[in-house]
Amino acid sequence: MEAGASTGTRTTRFMMEGVGARVIRGPEWKWGKQDGGEGHVGTVRNFESPEEVVVVWDNGTAANYRCSGAFDLRILDSAPTGVKHDGTMCDTCRQQPIFGIRWKCAECGNYDLCSICYHGDKHHLRHRFYRISTPGSERVLLEPRRKSKKIAIRGIFPGARVVRGVDWQWEDQDGGNGRRGKVNEIQDWSAASPRSAAYVIWDNGAKNLYRVGFEGMADLKVVNDAKGQTVYRYHLPLLGEQGPGRTGAHGLQIGDQVNVDLELEIVQSLQHGHGGWTDGMFECLGTTGTVVGIDEDHDIVVSYPSGNRWTFNPAVLTKVQIPVPVSSSSDNQTFAVGDLVQISNDIEKIKRLQRGHGEWAEAMAPTMGKIGRVLQIYHDGDLKVEVCSTSWTYNPQAVTKVASSDGSVPGNSSGERLSALLKKLFETHVSSDVNEELVKTAANGDAVKCEECLKRPEADVNGVFAGHTALQAASQNGHLEVIKILLRYKADVEIEDKDGDRAVHHAAFGDEPGVMALLAGAGADLNARNKRRQTALHIAVNKGHAGVVRTLLELGCHPSLQVRLLIYLIV
Repeated sequence: MEAGASTGTRTTRFMMEGVGARVIRGPEWKWGKQDGGEGHVGTVRNFESPEEVVVVWDNGTAANYRCSGAFDLRILDSAPTGVKHDGTMCDTCRQQPIFGIRWKCAECGNYDLCSICYHGDKHHLRHRFYRISTPGSERVLLEPRRKSKKIAIRGIFPGARVVRGVDWQWEDQDGGNGRRGKVNEIQDWSAASPRSAAYVIWDNGAKNLYRVGFEGMADLKVVNDAKGQTVYRYHLPLLGEQGPGRTGAHGLQIGDQVNVDLELEIVQSLQHGHGGWTDGMFECLGTTGTVVGIDEDHDIVVSYPSGNRWTFNPAVLTKVQIPVPVSSSSDNQTFAVGDLVQISNDIEKIKRLQRGHGEWAEAMAPTMGKIGRVLQIYHDGDLKVEVCSTSWTYNPQAVTKVASSDGSVPGNSSGERLSALLKKLFETHVSSDVNEELVKTAANGDAVKCEECLKRPEADVNGVFAGHTALQAASQNGHLEVIKILLRYKADVEIEDKDGDRAVHHAAFGDEPGVMALLAGAGADLNARNKRRQTALHIAVNKGHAGVVRTLLELGCHPSLQVRLLIYLIV
């Protein structure tokens, strides 16, 4: 394999532990100075397959590396991934529980260290330790630290000079693209993701916290690296050496709710060697169960409302995302991905609520009182919301739900649909900008009004509003008649939005196979990649949109390594 550009895609099945882990080069490294040199640090962005991982190095380089058979990487710190050892405590710094790798003294009863203290030479250097990478993983007995050599690690550490990185989404907090800042401290982006962020003081005087590992994100790129602590290199685990851990390839843990949502023949095939299949298991199809056990082979034991328990190959299960209930000042709100929410217009209240919940940035001020869409719900209930053509993390108490993801409006007994609500929202702001009107009518599927807009001399069929063209908006919403009109007026199928997504990507997001076929007929590049190196096929596979996957394959889209197995499971 030649180490090349990242092809980032996140999958809900077959995702190995490690996204967000901080890594250094391993024993079979052969990629020159892509990492910046021995001891330089990077972040695991995603896994292309069980054999291949994408890393973004602190110097900004992104490439694929081997994590099975040959091991290009060592795990420096897995704390940013959220791996924790419940019931443990570091006997030196008193961290409780221990996040990341656990180091247990083999010669003292019940004595544990966290990674910082282990590599910081706490406890007796003559004592041997067990390395425990994840809860339930194999204990690895190590040589005494006294006999081992240490190396210095370098990258985004206090004192480093940085600029914005590949995942930057904080507008001009840094003073503008290319402006520099200095790392003051490594901190926790969230309580469940320690050592996953850097506090930066920019040359313009601004200060804020940025992601360095949280969910695999790299908001910063180092231009003058700094030295971190020294570590026992040969005591660090190889990325992938133990295969998936107890929350490994399946990403499941006890208490998760799961569904079996594959076709019966595929389920029966995958069950061979994993508990088999019996007629009694038909109750599992279309029924949500609860994970109650993970056996030594990493098979999943699921309990169902009938009281029965069945053992499954994790490949047949899909985790059910449960909306996170949160309290607001007015009522008890439950959010789901896709909900429309209104940001509070009380700026002082939001500044107070944002502490520890994504924090406040002055660039968020234009979002006050505006309506956005929930893109993600984090483990602690915080919401990632797309609003004003940007996305921000909000304390759930800082927003009010306007419409549910199914289109219903809370408190509206008449069952007003989302499209009607959006129409009202649009009508509250009458614009003389024909391109704004064009994008909005395309998003709403109004073919007649769309063509009326295009006939106006000042109209630009490729004009942008809210970060998108009319073709992109219509493609995601499946408005075929609008798309045909736009193509007749020579709409450019290859225009990219701020994320590098083209119309084909939007069709994949929207689960619109008919749109995909129409765009292909207009000459769209089905294998085009966005800024995260995703093709439309990556997106469709990731989201489980089987119809889009089938259409893309029928149209000759290239199924790269990381999606072949998932295509088999979905299609």
